[in-house]
Amino acid sequence: MIRKFISRVLGRKKPGKQNEPAVIAVAQHGLQREEISRACRRTVETLQENGYQAFIVGGAVRDLLAGLTPKDFDVATNATPEQVRHCFRRSRIIGRRFQIVHVNMGAETIEVTTFRGHHGEQGGNKAQVDDQGRVLRDNVFGSQAEDAARRDFTVNALYYDPTSETIVDYHHGVADLQQKTLRMIGDPKTRYREDPVRMLRAVRLAAKLGLAIDPEARRPIREMGSLIENVPPSRLFDEILKLLTSGHAVRCVTQLREEGLHHGLLPLLDVILDQALGERFVTLALGSTDRRVREGKPVSPGFLFATLLWHEVLSKWEPLKAAGEPAIPSLFQAMDEVLDVQAEKLAITRRIAGDIKDIWALQPRFEQRSGKRPYGVLQQPRFKAGYDFLLLRVGSGEVGNEVGEWWTDFLHASDEGRAAMLLPQAPGTARKRRRRRPTTDVTPDSAPE
Repeated sequence: MIRKFISRVLGRKKPGKQNEPAVIAVAQHGLQREEISRACRRTVETLQENGYQAFIVGGAVRDLLAGLTPKDFDVATNATPEQVRHCFRRSRIIGRRFQIVHVNMGAETIEVTTFRGHHGEQGGNKAQVDDQGRVLRDNVFGSQAEDAARRDFTVNALYYDPTSETIVDYHHGVADLQQKTLRMIGDPKTRYREDPVRMLRAVRLAAKLGLAIDPEARRPIREMGSLIENVPPSRLFDEILKLLTSGHAVRCVTQLREEGLHHGLLPLLDVILDQALGERFVTLALGSTDRRVREGKPVSPGFLFATLLWHEVLSKWEPLKAAGEPAIPSLFQAMDEVLDVQAEKLAITRRIAGDIKDIWALQPRFEQRSGKRPYGVLQQPRFKAGYDFLLLRVGSGEVGNEVGEWWTDFLHASDEGRAAMLLPQAPGTARKRRRRRPTTDVTPDSAPE
């Protein structure tokens, strides 16, 4: 009875009227135009003033209905990219897989997409797919109804018009959101073949919005998870980063394992989460990240991946040290091996890889608490990240409490207090002074160029 009532009130379509959307008034959905950014409203108004259809679409509408704050706002229109560009002085066309327009309004950048059509022939344009059915290039434009059918989940196929404050809903996405269900538009197997990343997106949205994945959409995921190996590493990296910075990373990672999607993607999770120490470390790290996201604090991708990959580094580093290899060179060898393997799955950028290495390289230096070495550690550019990483290791039980407490006290102590805290050097560990070679005076005329 409840399902029927919600469907009737929120616009479930009757059979035989598949192309007729439900137009839901503000009195029913409650989304006010004031909740939309001024730049986004102005973008929609400008397109409408030029005679085009324009709506706020996708994640922003979904999040606002769910009581969340959107990260950004996207606009969908029947204007082509060239037509959109001519409506805005500060705009540019980007994209290869599907062309979109970035409209700059003050400090905001609004992403404007043209309604997409079916994959078939249209004006000599045809979507390019690979052998598995993944869409490679897709500049096929169409109607709003076709655009709605092309979107992945019903909760993402909602079109909000800030002028009339109505929501256009082709696939009863508002009702699904009310019923806490994440449902795929169309045949799930076909949609996953078109874009395997949708499987990861299903996990992220379900965790973020507190939705249950519809059984029809969930059932094929485990058997089709291998298709993710066909996704370009750079795109996979972006999706994993969204998942880890969603504010619900712990729940996302747990569900990734439940759906079997971590195989080949983050295979190290199998090893880590099956070990009590590793599981506690990753859970603490992701929990800390979730708190920072909820508090509006910045999150470092380098720090995130450093935590996820750390126990893989340990598994390679410890045997090298046990075999008599020097500690620091063997650590760098283990670091390179882990990052090289992971680069085959995720396109971790050089800058982020550098941050990861800096954090890892600081860890053995925290064990050095005598002489001038602690002062050198404090001067390292990535000290704060390395210190936070150390505290996670302490919290998980990998490192003793006294190490974390010592560095916390040392960090906040005065100069005199720090000097008093330094541990005595072990006999024979003092550095030998280098004997300086005698220098000869060099006149400007004889100085080398």
